[in-house]
Amino acid sequence: MAQDQILLTELEQLLRGGTAHAHLNDALKGLPAEQRGEKPYGLPYSIWQLVEHIRIAQWDMLEFSKDAGHQSPKWPDEYWPEEAAPKDEETWNQSIQQIEKDLNEMIALVKADDLYQPFPHGTGQNLLREALQVADHNAYHTAEIILLRRLLGSWKS
Repeated sequence: MAQDQILLTELEQLLRGGTAHAHLNDALKGLPAEQRGEKPYGLPYSIWQLVEHIRIAQWDMLEFSKDAGHQSPKWPDEYWPEEAAPKDEETWNQSIQQIEKDLNEMIALVKADDLYQPFPHGTGQNLLREALQVADHNAYHTAEIILLRRLLGSWKS
């Protein structure tokens, strides 16, 4: 039992970020609103597009973990917004809030369900794999946000 609790604690820390990986909120803290839609040096995406991609992909992995009837968005078109910048401040805030809400739901699911049991609707995936994938995916794109902020001159050194 103690080993299971250790694993759950480590998974939660990994999912929340802030240990070996930056937390998304830290990566976005102090970001000037006018930089949300900038694509410096010919990069194909903006910070807004990365934030929305994190939201969409995390939601997809969460829903796949909960619902055998879930239909994933079409890859790659429906995982990336076309707009470089959010429509308004409310849209930006809603996206950030949804990321946090879905992350908390994934953590609750990890704590409540069998991590190792393959999903009957998958091809061998289980909750442990999905939780690790959420953590890895979020950390990867959070690092890209920090890189974009460095390129834009708005990241603390």
